[in-house]
Amino acid sequence: MSPISFAPDTGVWLLSTPRTSYALRVDETGAPCHVAWGPRLTLEEAERIAAVPPAVAASSFEGRPGVGEELPVDGGTRYGPPSLQVRFEDGSRAFEWQPAGHDVREGEGEGEGELTLSFRDRRYPLRVELHYRVRDDTDVIERWTVVRNLGDEPVTLLRADSAAWALPLLRDYRLAHVTGQWSAESRLHRDRLAHGETVLTSRRGITSHHANPWVMLDSGEATEDHGRVWSAALAWSGSWRITVQRTPDGRAGFTGGLGQDGTTVPLAPGEEFTAPPFAGLCTDGGLGAASRAWHAYVLTHVLPHAREDAPVLYNSWEATGFDVDEVGQKALAERAAALGVELYVVDDGWFGARRSDHAGLGDWTPATDRFPDGLTPLVRAVHGLGMRFGLWVEPEMVNPDSDLYRRHPDWVLHFPGRPRSELRNQLVLNFARREVADWAYAWLTRLVADHGIDFLKWDMNRAFSEAGWPGQQDGTDRLGPQYVRNLYGVLDRLRADHPALRIESCSGGGGRVDLGILARTDQAWASDNTDAADRMWIQHGYGQVYPARTMGAWVTDVPNQLTGRTVPLRFRFHVAMAGALGIGGDLAHWSEDELREGAALVAEYKKVRHLVQHGVLDRLAPPAEDSVAVLQYTAADAAETLLLAYRRVARHGSPYPPVRLRGLTPSARYRDARTGAVHHSTVLGEYGLVLDLPVGDWSSTTVHLVREA
Repeated sequence: MSPISFAPDTGVWLLSTPRTSYALRVDETGAPCHVAWGPRLTLEEAERIAAVPPAVAASSFEGRPGVGEELPVDGGTRYGPPSLQVRFEDGSRAFEWQPAGHDVREGEGEGEGELTLSFRDRRYPLRVELHYRVRDDTDVIERWTVVRNLGDEPVTLLRADSAAWALPLLRDYRLAHVTGQWSAESRLHRDRLAHGETVLTSRRGITSHHANPWVMLDSGEATEDHGRVWSAALAWSGSWRITVQRTPDGRAGFTGGLGQDGTTVPLAPGEEFTAPPFAGLCTDGGLGAASRAWHAYVLTHVLPHAREDAPVLYNSWEATGFDVDEVGQKALAERAAALGVELYVVDDGWFGARRSDHAGLGDWTPATDRFPDGLTPLVRAVHGLGMRFGLWVEPEMVNPDSDLYRRHPDWVLHFPGRPRSELRNQLVLNFARREVADWAYAWLTRLVADHGIDFLKWDMNRAFSEAGWPGQQDGTDRLGPQYVRNLYGVLDRLRADHPALRIESCSGGGGRVDLGILARTDQAWASDNTDAADRMWIQHGYGQVYPARTMGAWVTDVPNQLTGRTVPLRFRFHVAMAGALGIGGDLAHWSEDELREGAALVAEYKKVRHLVQHGVLDRLAPPAEDSVAVLQYTAADAAETLLLAYRRVARHGSPYPPVRLRGLTPSARYRDARTGAVHHSTVLGEYGLVLDLPVGDWSSTTVHLVREA
């Protein structure tokens, strides 16, 4: 049965996913209007919903309700936040919908269906296409908009969002999202949705540490495992904006896309603009079910090599800083290999005149005084130890003190006659310029090929400023979107050249994590903050949408460089085991006991990482100051499950109730892989498991249960 159906008499379209339906119609004025988004419907049922007459404006001051439009446009008596704002060359604004056809086809993947609804403006030569993609293995619906200038005069899009999503009328609305800053990313907020407009945005040219382009909404009654949740995530790695609206008459919805206030999308004659996908999801089963659905979607349809196990990596940064040389790295690599590390990554300081963050960025050749024979001897040594070799790069940046900048000062973002603001002593290369992107691709593909590099840690350590493009018509407005597209192009070309290459997205920590970059990389660095206590909260927010398989998490030294906090090695490892485990401490200063304990914990992680990276996550208890936080990862067939439990502070007399597990096979028996104790799934699920946590503060444990045949 087709996932897309149509009733020509009523103009109703119905998109069906495994558990939900999305319905819309083209009304008598030719405008596309939202009908329903929720549990499964038949086409006849969707038609009945569409037949209910819309609410009539109470007065001449109310206007047309924008929340009910598929893509609210500027014009007429619409007064809500528009998704599409158009300005024509003669100064006229607005867009008037005129249907121009539709197309239904199978998608690129098996079980996919795509719907395209085409419209023209009734007076001006402008085409707008609304695109929808549904699949038979996920309830996520991908939407995006394409706008094409069919005329002979330029058109300006003052706002060009990907999609707008409308919620049904609810008694109340609650909004979930994350905010933060450098080294304090992904702090989760769940608050009653305010009346009016709530804007979440990045104006920094990157996804940003300060917000992330996703939202979740519910009636305010959803819990971790009960209730209906509507959510959406934008696949874009530059500046972005999501506007959530709550009207006085009880409606709610949101619109989102690339760009920021003050920028436009210019369309020359014949030019087309394609907005990035803004994927939406409706789930029952609470906030946890929404997260699990997003995780499954990312692992199945976004991440390039999701079925692979992410290797245990070692990164040299905290051990050596910029003091990188062949002898020291070989010694560190030997210690890392003995610990059980599978991927050795050399961080900043290996190239050009890079002795601090004041110089060298842009000159991407190995420093001859530190690597007299190039990187090849070190790469061979690392491979000889049975590890893959990775390298830190920051292709989008340049130091003014570099040969590249002295040759091409025009390659950076700038406005003529204005100061060029340095952050971290560096400037941003204008990847929107084809020659800059081609230069980056050329040295990167050569570097990977010449040295047999297996992994790149792709960093981006500052936000945009003076985002100008002198000499390019409409350069300031074209820069942001073209920059991201060319960035994607470089990554895509690199991966095509080197199919075995794996890439980590990093931007001073979690400044570039989104569905767009994850489609071209293999994992993301969630934060430069590796303090285990802080990381529990950062990882909790990160995991609302993005799966553990994508989340780099390191064990580093204490006292922590940022917080000064000292946490036991076991606790640090257990927190990092909740993602793709890495180690970033100075192994030269680890004691024999620490090395022995670290090796044992690495070996333990390898036994259960298939559950963490590919299993189903249940957040049994969230992070808290004085109670136990518990995560459960379960195999798809429920044959195994893993618990990670953490207690920051022990309180005498505080109750620690048994933890009730989820997702186990009914009436089955599960054996504890460590103790051999056997548990019945009914008892585990209904009465719970008493966790054997060590006495004292900063106590943690793992429990690996295996179903008996």
